[in-house]
Amino acid sequence: MNRPKDYIIPPHRHNIVPREVHLTQEVLYIKSGKVRVDFYDNEQNYVQSTIVEKGDVILLSDGGHGFKMLEASEIIEVKQGPYCGERDKVRFDTVKEEQILLK
Repeated sequence: MNRPKDYIIPPHRHNIVPREVHLTQEVLYIKSGKVRVDFYDNEQNYVQSTIVEKGDVILLSDGGHGFKMLEASEIIEVKQGPYCGERDKVRFDTVKEEQILLK
């Protein structure tokens, strides 16, 4: 949110609303460091990579993703739960370094 001085958000609470979640989405806040994010489609094919660093936020909403820490990094991850352990994800091979496409 970006609001001007003296803008007021009235007190409120959220109602109980049934929700059915079929796919985990996550938001990452890069607290420190530098990270390469590798993106894959839903068939596990590599698409492209990007670099995120301190202060960046990224939403991972669909497809696959992997990470390489380019510097020592602290990341805050926010996603809906509960986390189901290994049932929650499919792991697959990382893209080869020589195939990296930075965008």
